[in-house]
Amino acid sequence: MEIGMQTPLKSIGGAALVWTALAMSGTGAFAQEVTLRLHHFLPAQSNVPALILDVWADRIQEESDGRIKIDRFPSMQLGGTPPELIDQAIDGIADIVWTVVGYTPGRFPTTEVFELPFFVKDARAASSAYWQMFERHMKDSDFADVQVLGTWVHGPGVLHTTQPVVSPGDLKGMKIRGGSRLVNELLDGVGATPVGMPLPAVPEALSRGVINGTTVPWEVTQAVKIPELVSNHTEFEDAGLYTLTFVLAMNKTRYDTLPPDLQAVIDENSGLEFSIFAGGTQAAADAPARRIAVDRGNTIVTVSGEQADEWRDQVAPIYTSWVEYMRGRGIDGQALIDEARRLMAEFDG
Repeated sequence: MEIGMQTPLKSIGGAALVWTALAMSGTGAFAQEVTLRLHHFLPAQSNVPALILDVWADRIQEESDGRIKIDRFPSMQLGGTPPELIDQAIDGIADIVWTVVGYTPGRFPTTEVFELPFFVKDARAASSAYWQMFERHMKDSDFADVQVLGTWVHGPGVLHTTQPVVSPGDLKGMKIRGGSRLVNELLDGVGATPVGMPLPAVPEALSRGVINGTTVPWEVTQAVKIPELVSNHTEFEDAGLYTLTFVLAMNKTRYDTLPPDLQAVIDENSGLEFSIFAGGTQAAADAPARRIAVDRGNTIVTVSGEQADEWRDQVAPIYTSWVEYMRGRGIDGQALIDEARRLMAEFDG
């Protein structure tokens, strides 16, 4: 009996070695599985989470054969405030964050080139240029503490106000929310009183009369009920009044400790093509959101021609002041402007 018992024990031991080898190779049932927490500030049903972040996360899960699971935490469910998101990625409070770069003024100055007034005409072209310039100028400097997965901008920036706005003079005395340092400088330049404020705070500020309007692209107005809170909207032909820059960023240590095959899944779904997709998708969501304001009978002013020239002339000094600001930080701002313009012009959709 004792001799007969040895054979199955050896078989079991051999099988265990086979399963261990399979697990270590990443192809067996015990292959490493990873759960990542994705944190952002918008409600889950908003356009960016629903049309961009969820699409990206679902694809990561599918192409990793379920070995990567991405838990989504909208509306700051992991705590903190929107300006703290980038530090949450750095500190590992969240594994991945999506955020507005301008929520931390002056911290990532090179991205501001895409926030200059009347600079961006096409969100896809700008998002493409943004990623290319990130790799050349920001990857190892501004964003050295995170693994950046995507960089993009939204569609044309729009003014949404309690009173009609046609010319810069109409903004005099109005308190308008801006989403970044440069947007606030723009608002000041056209005579408004800028109020820095993350997007989630806007609905309450409008309803309580703390502000008289806000700057946001059309696509996000539905999520924060802007057409219900104000009835006047001012848009611009050709280039938008402004844009904001976004970043999808991952905790660097979390990325670095992933198995190479899982890093490859993330890499293949991030970068230039993803950034163009994200910017284009966000801009494409403008039209359905604008339709909501039209259907409510709100007033939409489209500024063009000489009226637009008046706006452009009034904010033109921002270019000079930004170049000087960047020079003070040891960065050639004019070279960045020229490079961004060239890359956007070269973009082939």
